[in-house]
This record gives sequence, structure tokens and C-alpha cells, in this order.
Amino acid sequence: MPEFTTLEHENLNSVVYGALCDALMQGRFQPGDRLKIRDLAEQFGTSVTPIRDAILRLANDEAITFRSPRDIRISGLSEARYREIRTIRVRLEGLAAETAAQTATGADIHEMEQILRENEAAIAEGDRLRGTQLNQAFHFMLPRIAGLPVLTTILRRLWLQMGPHISDAYLAGGRAMIDHHYPVVEALKRHDSAAAAMAIIDDIQLGGRPILERIEHGAEGKTRRA
Repeated sequence: MPEFTTLEHENLNSVVYGALCDALMQGRFQPGDRLKIRDLAEQFGTSVTPIRDAILRLANDEAITFRSPRDIRISGLSEARYREIRTIRVRLEGLAAETAAQTATGADIHEMEQILRENEAAIAEGDRLRGTQLNQAFHFMLPRIAGLPVLTTILRRLWLQMGPHISDAYLAGGRAMIDHHYPVVEALKRHDSAAAAMAIIDDIQLGGRPILERIEHGAEGKTRRA
């Protein structure tokens, strides 16, 4: 049944690609990290083919740099590119927060507050990976609450490039990585769209300063995994 075989292959490719996307957005990799196709294949329990296909897709997404089959690395960001992505995020995530403030329910607020509590614990414990995952979850709650799936898809492409850099700066950033999340939640409680948008913009611009500083000073990738 060739149709079934083709579909099965495509599904496996999508699963592997999706898992690697999640790993990038959640900060499981840092700038400059080297990806080894065979090692990833062993981790996923697959052949190298779906891994290679996913790697090529991620290179097309500009999330990784494919120099050769033996030299595949998590991409760095120039200052100019970081600033461009930040400008786009300000507009798009501002829209997500503004819309979410109009639709947020008590259950939504409770979930965001739970993310914040867990993120506080991760910061206190110096758990970079957990903190980065929770940070991404918080940001992606906004378009989900807003009911904007197309916007979520667009943001995923940007976060493929941002995730490793947020992870790289997370512990050094300290309170700056989470403090601006609280005004977002308070604005959602009041259904204050303008305040919600401004709060997430402050988070991206002010909370993101440690990321920009590491890029400016060429410190990316020097912090190894915790």
C-alpha cells in the first residue's frame, strides 16, 4: 500500500520537525550548539532520514546554520537581526495581549498565574531550561486566549530563532526575565487592552535587555547548559 507508506513517512517527518521546533522555542539548545544527525536519530528512535529532513526545514526557517552534514549549528543573531525580530514581536505580541484582555476568563488567568509561580520556582532553583520553557508558555498563552491561531503560527517562526537566545541569557537576566509578566496578568484581570499591550511590550523591550547585551558583547553561547 504505497499511499499508506508515504503518509506514514510524512507523519513521522512532521512529528520530528515539530519536536525539534518545540526544543528550539523552549530553549533546549543555545546559540552555537552543534547538532549531530545520528545522535538526534538515536534520541528519537528513528532513522537519520526524518532528522535530516527536519534539519533542512529548520535551515530554511533560518533557525539553524547548515554548513555541511558534519557542521550543523544553532544560529547566532546579529544585533540588527535581533532588533528587527524584536520590533516585529512588539507589534504582534502586543496585538495578542490587547485581544486576550478582551476575552480572558478566570480559568485563563489562573493558568497564567500558575505559570508565573512555577517560573518563580525555576528562577530560585537556577533551572535555566525550566524557566525558558515556562517563559515561552506564558507568551504563547496570549494568542491562545485571544483565539488567534494564525498569529500563533507566525510567532512560532520568530521564536524558533529567539528561543535559544532567551535560554542563553535566562539565568544572567534574573528578575528581568519575569518581572514584566505580572503587569500583563493584572491587565488581563481588568480587561484593560491598552495596559496589556504595553505590559507585554515592556517585557519584550526591557525584559529582553540581557539578551541584547549578550549579543552586543559577543557573549552568546558561552554559557553552557545547566
